[in-house]
Amino acid sequence: MNDYRVNFSWDDEAGVWIAICDDIPLALESNSFDALIEKVKMAVPEILELNEKPPYTSLYVQSERQIV
Repeated sequence: MNDYRVNFSWDDEAGVWIAICDDIPLALESNSFDALIEKVKMAVPEILELNEKPPYTSLYVQSERQIV
């Protein structure tokens, strides 16, 4: 079992949150932070299985958004 860190960042130009994790591999987007968390929770187990990677113990989310 592994722990994975998923980086969330806000794309101001596109108006969406983006979730990236190179270790899984994962790249998703949503206009809602909470909706993106749900997408990640649903997608990660399937992506890990398809890529023959061990299941996760924990997913850690790190987020970043610049407010001007």
